[in-house]
Amino acid sequence: MALVAPSILSADFSNLGEEIKFLDREQVDYIHIDVMDGVYVPNLTFGPPVIRAIRDYTDIPFDVHLMIDRPERSVEDYIEAGADRITFHVDATTHVHRLVHRIKDAGVSAGISLNPHQSPDLIRYILNDLDLVLLMSVNPGFGGQSFIEETEEKARHLKRLLGDDNSCEIMVDGGINADTGRRMVDAGCESLVAGSYIFKSENPREAIDMLRSL
Repeated sequence: MALVAPSILSADFSNLGEEIKFLDREQVDYIHIDVMDGVYVPNLTFGPPVIRAIRDYTDIPFDVHLMIDRPERSVEDYIEAGADRITFHVDATTHVHRLVHRIKDAGVSAGISLNPHQSPDLIRYILNDLDLVLLMSVNPGFGGQSFIEETEEKARHLKRLLGDDNSCEIMVDGGINADTGRRMVDAGCESLVAGSYIFKSENPREAIDMLRSL
């Protein structure tokens, strides 16, 4: 079974509390929160105040994806707001190893995100320090994009680098639906981020169950 992480980037922002309550009732594995700063990516979304405001609606782990420049400047703000897992981009900061351990020392799971053009080889010497690797299967910044096919082979390559003894979780984000989700699980991904497939579905509950069954 796949772990399911609905991305609230595709949720109804005017009714966000009720959307979180729905995900809580469905007992999804994570709630994926895309943080964008208008610098690292050309879009603006959530910040610590929004994360703090929705934290009381659920105990489901908040999987916070920092698509921001120089995340070391504000990572503690997201931890204090209620993040349970924090992923940042490998090219957004100079001292990746240092920031990974700063996050972990705060009691929060730490992950690295790779954009479509970036190879898992970039992080091979830090894989043993990571709790997760997030593979972007679209270019980051906007929801509703089409899945980039090369991500499937990238996941297989990452799985080989990790080997059988590494517990690091492989997560994929972008263009995930029943078909692409199945292929990515077959390629070695344990968790699936899905936004439009869930929140724009006529039956979001069925969409969650479909991904969970993969």
